[in-house]
Amino acid sequence: MERYYQKEIECASLEQIRTWQDERLVRQVRHVWDNVPYYRAKMEAAHVAPDDIKGRDDLYKLPFLSKADLREAYPFGLLAEPLEKCIRIHSTSGTTGKRVVAFYTKEDIDLWNDCCARALAAAGAGPEDVCQVAYGYGLFTGGFGLNGGSQKLGCLTLPMSSGNTDRQLQFMEDLGSTVLCCTPSYAAYLAESIHERGLRDKIHLKAGIFGAEAWSEQMRQDIQKSLGIKAYDIYGLTELSGPGVAYECSAQTGMHINEDHFIAEIIDPDTGEVLPEGTQGELVFTSITKQAFPLLRYRTRDICILRHEDCPCGRTHIKMCKPMGRSDDMLIVKGVNVFPSQIETVLLKQGYTSNYQIVVDRVNNSDTLDVLVEMTPEHFSDSLAEITQREKSLVAALKAMLGIFAQVHLVSPKSIARSEGKAIRVIDKRRI
Repeated sequence: MERYYQKEIECASLEQIRTWQDERLVRQVRHVWDNVPYYRAKMEAAHVAPDDIKGRDDLYKLPFLSKADLREAYPFGLLAEPLEKCIRIHSTSGTTGKRVVAFYTKEDIDLWNDCCARALAAAGAGPEDVCQVAYGYGLFTGGFGLNGGSQKLGCLTLPMSSGNTDRQLQFMEDLGSTVLCCTPSYAAYLAESIHERGLRDKIHLKAGIFGAEAWSEQMRQDIQKSLGIKAYDIYGLTELSGPGVAYECSAQTGMHINEDHFIAEIIDPDTGEVLPEGTQGELVFTSITKQAFPLLRYRTRDICILRHEDCPCGRTHIKMCKPMGRSDDMLIVKGVNVFPSQIETVLLKQGYTSNYQIVVDRVNNSDTLDVLVEMTPEHFSDSLAEITQREKSLVAALKAMLGIFAQVHLVSPKSIARSEGKAIRVIDKRRI
């Protein structure tokens, strides 16, 4: 039976959702105009004032916000509430130069926890479950978001954080964890470790909520099979509120966006034109309830499709597909668009793990593409001839998928570095 956390909201009529969005957007625009000089200057430059925004039909009038704006305004330039009302910050990981910092009031965190509780309920979790949160804590949003949602739902919550696999498995076995929250690459790693240690019959997981990095449908199937669970996708951005912006239900046909808190658009990444529903383009979000750090028309750079459709789960909020890549860190190699997800799909179909690394360089004015692939214990061999043959097979498969040559290097199991349980997928060494 389908579970909900806030059924009256999750299954609200489209008319009700639209009313919430219209009212909250008008209030949010006035809020940032009155309290954020940075926003007011951008709106004035675009010749738009709060009175011009009557509802979401007027959203297109507002200027876009990008990560560059967030870095330019660092640290307090986009803060919409007095600092004394803020009780926490989070920050994006892996950036250079000025970081992106997001502020939260108590109310912001409460609503964020609600969104994550909805995600957990959609995955079948309830008060009887033991939820093991193996996302990183600290400045990273993953751990805190699912931790708060789990507590709201009444689950016994294990705030494990990422890493320390021995301890993860010990608690998973001893406390009978039933729901696992972490990055998909770490879930795959835990599955390998469980198999290696012969613990499969001692692990009682039923569901997993995985996000924070791109993962393919094939990877989902592999994780589900290896762990004996149902694997659910979750989407979020530190800048918006972390995980819980959108989440998958039992249908596993896309992620429901929490439309009472966020308005989603799809735009042409080159022109900024708003595209019709069902069209592929760049995903843009507007937060309509966040107080401290409300973002209007924030360009995510994620390539996506939005669709309203009847869902067997009964939820009515619009669905977003799994992001198909990114408009900004999409790799262009020898003039060809290359998404890491394409490479991952090939590797998984060939029986390899999802642990890989793409290295792009430029030699003698020509792009090079190298793919490091972790072998499984079954693939591992001391035979150079066997490894060479496996590499040639992958080269051919990647050429068929990408249309360009990629050099493949098979490396030993677990040799590719991970940070906070999140695999480092791409290293671009080119200097253009």
